[in-house]
Amino acid sequence: MGAVTDIVSALAQRSAAESLAPSMAWGVVSGGALVASGAVGDGVDVNTPFRIASMTKSFTAAAVLGLRDDGVLSLERPVAEYAPELATVVGPDDSAAITLRHLLSMSAGLATDDPWADRHLDASPEFMNEIYANRPYFAVRTGDAFEYSNLGFAMIGRVVRSVTGCSVRDLVDERLLRPLGMANTTWDEPSVPSARPHRVVDGVAQAEGYEPLADGEIAPMGGLWSTVADLARWVSWLDGANSGQESGSADLRPASRREMQTMHTYVGQSSLDSVSAPSGYGFGLLLRDDPVIGSVVGHSGGLPGFGSNMRWKKASGVGVIGLANVTYAPMSTFTHRALTELRRAGHVEASGNEPSVLLRDRARALVELLGAWNDEAARILFADNVELDELFDRRSSEVRRRLGGEVLQLVEVKASNRTSGTAVARVGPRVIEIDFTLSPADGTIQDYTWKES
Repeated sequence: MGAVTDIVSALAQRSAAESLAPSMAWGVVSGGALVASGAVGDGVDVNTPFRIASMTKSFTAAAVLGLRDDGVLSLERPVAEYAPELATVVGPDDSAAITLRHLLSMSAGLATDDPWADRHLDASPEFMNEIYANRPYFAVRTGDAFEYSNLGFAMIGRVVRSVTGCSVRDLVDERLLRPLGMANTTWDEPSVPSARPHRVVDGVAQAEGYEPLADGEIAPMGGLWSTVADLARWVSWLDGANSGQESGSADLRPASRREMQTMHTYVGQSSLDSVSAPSGYGFGLLLRDDPVIGSVVGHSGGLPGFGSNMRWKKASGVGVIGLANVTYAPMSTFTHRALTELRRAGHVEASGNEPSVLLRDRARALVELLGAWNDEAARILFADNVELDELFDRRSSEVRRRLGGEVLQLVEVKASNRTSGTAVARVGPRVIEIDFTLSPADGTIQDYTWKES
């Protein structure tokens, strides 16, 4: 992994210099393990705790989904049914009642609140009760659009306590941190030496000036401290659910972890390091359809004194973590650059979809048919709509026109998912890609299209 270390270490040095971070720790995850790591600055390494801020949201979301799976609560019921004091938190106009699904997916419509919430992690129940009673402000109607809300995660914490009698903190510790062996991930300021918070003033990093806030009512949105080594376990466990590669035994079934990494609210085109891509929000995680990397999952964290990010190529087992000790350090830029360069260097697979036996068999039969058309074989291979959509004599004529009697050879089968893919074939020096999809009724081919590259 020397090449990986060289690539990412250079990018970490650049990122720390650009953000003026006094120190930064980083790591690369692959195959369920931390395979490369490093640090910039003195006194930090992969076991040094940093405040990870909003990366905490993925832990809170996982704990809530565990309760949902246990039948303790529903994502669809209005939160006021669980915590009556939230009945006054109502969106504008004819907004729908706020549910846990709205809060987890950032679609409740509450006003975006990073600067305010970052200074109120330690809010007391009495302080929050007053805010709820006075009716918080909304940016849009509930359910209409994405609007990032930390207050919404404080409301999640209130629901969890009302239903279970336990805090999000206790549930995360019991169901996630201890089973995964994340011993250096804590809600309280670590007892071991940790990265000290800094801010940039007139182009110079200096001590933040305020002690980090303690755990409180808003902490479910961003209260955790963690390390690169611990977060490597977290990233591996989350992405392992996409590929069937388990890592750890925390209490949340794979289907729910995949649900966290599925888009529930569309964000729109977002720009990262001048690269624009469609993006969305799952449950406590951001999603991005990157033009180079592919489907990417992750989340940033920013608090006074800290900036962090975790990012992985979905279903690849490969991810990058960056933690820095200066306010809102753009670690998302670092992890994006690192994952992009690792992809270009061949350390991240182009696709996480391995073709099934059925998909391979159908691709092989399709190439054989196109190489030597036979109506009887076509009727066995194709669903009944294919001949109705275009008569076989026209299809066979197209085959003769395209191939001119040359031999068609299957080179590769690429899977888009379990029931669609591409058969890559050669005709002499030419490469032909045949996209095809299977019928849900019996797995025969219902459609195919040709393109030459």
